[in-house]
Amino acid sequence: MSRDDSPPLIAIAHSLFSNRWSRAATLVVAGALQTLTFSPFHLWWLGPVSMLLILLLTLPLPAKKLFFAGLLAGLGLFGSGASWVYISISEFGNTPIPVAVLLTVAFVAVLALFPALAFWFWGKLAKNSAVRRLILFPAIWILGDWLRGWLLTGFPWLYLGTAHTDGPLAGLAPMVGVHGITFWIAASSAAIFATGWLISRQRHTSAGIVAVVALTPWLAAPALNRVDWTDISTEPTSVAAMQGNIPQQIKWDPEFLKDQIVTYLGMTESYWDTDLILWPETAIPIPQDQAGKIIDHIKENLGEESTLITGIPWYGFSERAGGFTYHNSITAIGNGEGIYHKQKLVPFGEYVPLEGILRGLIGFFDLPMSSFTRGPENQAPLIANGTKVMPFICYEVAYPDFLARNAVNSDLLLTISNDGWFGDSVGPLQHLQIARMRALETGRYMIRGTNNGVTAIIDHKGQITSRIPQFERAVLTGEVFTASGNTPYMMTASWPVLTLALILIVFVRERVIPKT
Repeated sequence: MSRDDSPPLIAIAHSLFSNRWSRAATLVVAGALQTLTFSPFHLWWLGPVSMLLILLLTLPLPAKKLFFAGLLAGLGLFGSGASWVYISISEFGNTPIPVAVLLTVAFVAVLALFPALAFWFWGKLAKNSAVRRLILFPAIWILGDWLRGWLLTGFPWLYLGTAHTDGPLAGLAPMVGVHGITFWIAASSAAIFATGWLISRQRHTSAGIVAVVALTPWLAAPALNRVDWTDISTEPTSVAAMQGNIPQQIKWDPEFLKDQIVTYLGMTESYWDTDLILWPETAIPIPQDQAGKIIDHIKENLGEESTLITGIPWYGFSERAGGFTYHNSITAIGNGEGIYHKQKLVPFGEYVPLEGILRGLIGFFDLPMSSFTRGPENQAPLIANGTKVMPFICYEVAYPDFLARNAVNSDLLLTISNDGWFGDSVGPLQHLQIARMRALETGRYMIRGTNNGVTAIIDHKGQITSRIPQFERAVLTGEVFTASGNTPYMMTASWPVLTLALILIVFVRERVIPKT
């Protein structure tokens, strides 16, 4: 790319970051800025700033260097935003500190490969043309995000659009989902460069068109956020969610089983007549075939119109698994019915890849209850007092298309979790914000029950109506409202934005635009 033909901002970047070490450090910082857009920081405006910095630093680079540029930005993002896995590996996985550090670094590095590969592909397609790179930038970013959320069960965390639960693009979520929001953030950043370049070449009309197209979603989304895409009932459902705050160290210790059950029964004592009572993930830490007396006691105390939904492991014969197996499950008791088996399992936490090789090497590969089997697809919702409640267990709520597809024709969403694995890190707060985005995308209330926080009620706009603090034993009470109908995003998932990304790639590949 000739410096004389480069956009003015690229020339500035070339002079400011000519030293490779300063450029590398700034790329890491640019990636890390995205972590500050998420909870608990909520600085959504740093998203476009991060994208602009990344573009500023990568557009002047030869195509062959883009892989390492993407890797550095990825290390900044995941090193700052996902390194909380160290807590589960070290503190609760009984892993020596040096090994835990090494595994955490490996985890971050593997995640950073996704933006690295996306940027490599970016360079292969666009070569050294700044115009092509600007057009392809949002498409490449989205495809990298999508691949990361799918390959090898996926890690659908830290999508930049999630920050807009509290940002101006929130109104786009029911239409295009989190990937669509991320696409427009990336496209807007690219448009800033394109606008400046066109103005420098005296192409003011073209610059105006690009600016209007880029700004339209930012201006329209706040108005769209006032649109109700689903019909919300006026009849409230009373809710009581128990946050037991059971220490992770004793969660699976048989000596403390009775104490845990007594804790949840005692917390529920004043709420047996509530419409919907929620206990968190594996609140009953023994398989359902051994918990008959506990379940019978719950049934005896529940009000006639009340349903208690709880996390409980399931053990039994599975045709799909070809024998007897365990599932991480959730079940409805009382004036309700149904059981749901978790489909999206956490690697090493709920199953161990290459189990025959890794089991026994270190404590992290032998965590309690890490031999679950994935549940079948297309499971029916739970029924609670005639309401269709679609449940999701822990990590499942992070998968936008998976949740949207399963939420179709449900009345209410529910998610249970045990974020005790991540201590007092930002991980549980990020998890809560992800749940908020899923409620916003589907136009449905969501009840979130956790062992140690954050337990909350989220409305159909993704806003928290009631919550209790982390690390406290408490009961959350409140009301939710059922929804009917489906948002546009629920009907199409992310296919429109992914298709748009592919169209942009084909557009550039067919050399419709000049090389420089």
